[in-house]
Amino acid sequence: MTVLVCSDSALGEYHFGPSHPFGPYRLPAFLEACRRQGLDRRVRGWPARQARREELLRFHTRDYVERVRTAEAEGLAWLDQGDTPVFPGIFEAASRVVGTTLEGVARLLAGEARRAFTPIAGLHHARRDGAAGFCVFNDGGVAIETLRQVHGLRRIAYVDIDAHHGDGVFYAFEDDPDVFIVDLHEDGRFLYPGTGAAEETGRGEAEGSKRNVPLPMGADDIAFARLWPECLAFLRAARPEFVLLQCGADSLAGDPITHLAFSHRVHAQVTRDLCRLADDFCDGRLLAMGGGGYTPDNIGAAWSAVVAALLESGG
Repeated sequence: MTVLVCSDSALGEYHFGPSHPFGPYRLPAFLEACRRQGLDRRVRGWPARQARREELLRFHTRDYVERVRTAEAEGLAWLDQGDTPVFPGIFEAASRVVGTTLEGVARLLAGEARRAFTPIAGLHHARRDGAAGFCVFNDGGVAIETLRQVHGLRRIAYVDIDAHHGDGVFYAFEDDPDVFIVDLHEDGRFLYPGTGAAEETGRGEAEGSKRNVPLPMGADDIAFARLWPECLAFLRAARPEFVLLQCGADSLAGDPITHLAFSHRVHAQVTRDLCRLADDFCDGRLLAMGGGGYTPDNIGAAWSAVVAALLESGG
């Protein structure tokens, strides 16, 4: 079987310049790590594409999509309060992240492969009506809506191991009992966006369908190993029809803006375990999205570990 990885250089056009943490080095760092390990010869690519307006509107409000589309022409400097600056071609680049994620979803559902990874993706802070935390459009949120509105799937698992809480996804589906979320992240008392308390498990009919796992600063592989089995049992009990993994590299030790201390082995284990889950309940369908990560070495280590695990798990 085939593992799909989007390595299209056009995807790397989503960045905020060389002086910003989310800079242009991120895609090349991943591709170089894959090349060094020979992973690039074992996977198959797919071309990046822009999302259509109607696709963006499955998750985002009409007013917000229009605001991003016209941001350059109107001379806006920022889309949020200071993390997400406007850059040349921002609408096209942000739309391309979403379209590429949706293309990965479509190829998995068409049976072209069982696993896929798109590195510049998993922009989990963007809200339905606004940008936040380096995230313009929320490709994970659009993917969930697309899986349900277009493809008729009902039960979706979203797993997030980025150091930051995936608030844009969590709160968008907080009251949805069929979107099962597991989010391991640095405790919001110490890190942006300050959300994701353990007590937040879903709202109304969705209570109990979510798991937030806030971690103390310095939490390492041993801390992860204590907590992950219960998370995995929760996901298996959910019996999802599709698995989305946001595998941010900023949870690795040494990231300049976070304070966790995972190694790349956490990313490999989560990927292997979710592949088994996907094989049991989802016809193997798992899409991984790169998420955060702000050093080249950590990006290369974490994301190549994900790709290697996808291959080892019968991609």
